[in-house]
Amino acid sequence: MWQDIASAIPYITMLRCLALLTGLLLSTLAHADDVPVAVAANFAAPMQKIAAQFEKESGHKLVISTGASGKFYAQIRNGAPFEVFLSADDETPAKLEQEGYGQTGTRFTYAIGRLVLWSAKPDMVDARGEVLARGDFTHLAIANPRVAPYGRAAMETLKNQNLAERLTPKLVQAESIAQAHQFVGSGNAQLGFVAMSQVFEDGRLKSGSAWVVPAQLHQPIRQDAVLLKKGEGKPAADALLRFLKSEPARRIIRQYGYEN
Repeated sequence: MWQDIASAIPYITMLRCLALLTGLLLSTLAHADDVPVAVAANFAAPMQKIAAQFEKESGHKLVISTGASGKFYAQIRNGAPFEVFLSADDETPAKLEQEGYGQTGTRFTYAIGRLVLWSAKPDMVDARGEVLARGDFTHLAIANPRVAPYGRAAMETLKNQNLAERLTPKLVQAESIAQAHQFVGSGNAQLGFVAMSQVFEDGRLKSGSAWVVPAQLHQPIRQDAVLLKKGEGKPAADALLRFLKSEPARRIIRQYGYEN
């Protein structure tokens, strides 16, 4: 009998280990959560990489919506279920915080964007952006400056070069920076102002031709994140904001041409 008991001990130990592992797994799954996140259109590509890394490390899942920051502002005020907002500017999160839709003390700059004049054609845009002054193109795409910070930066650039009035008839206004990129990529506009993150990766232009607009030609594009009221008390939302400040996330952000 004692031999039977002794031989059964390893099996019993194995069952206990399996039960412990199962309990740990179920506990982890129980604490995993979905985080609805509103993300500025220019940050869509890096956010996908950040999401994959965050989900791998935390077990939480991001539910990402991308679009124009101005439209997200209206949606959040109208009750959209977002818990975290990554804006394309610093003004909109500050306004949400002041109006009680953002959690005080959680706002921070996660990236500083760069504006690029881009064409899908390899020989269209020169290294100094002189194509703008020549004006030998039909359409120039920009994001709506009333709702898109990159659109405002584009207009500031044209004004500082004394080109705004001359080029206004050639402007094609997009709803967001993502749509401005689509206009140029499809050929509906020969060139346009887009975010560096849309056309550069690891410091290299992915296709076409581009001029990186000097930072002094427009106000800094400070992009702030904020915890929204619907994310208050949600550990997964807090974890995402902490992860955005971590070196792995910051490394991804820099790969797409942002400063941080």
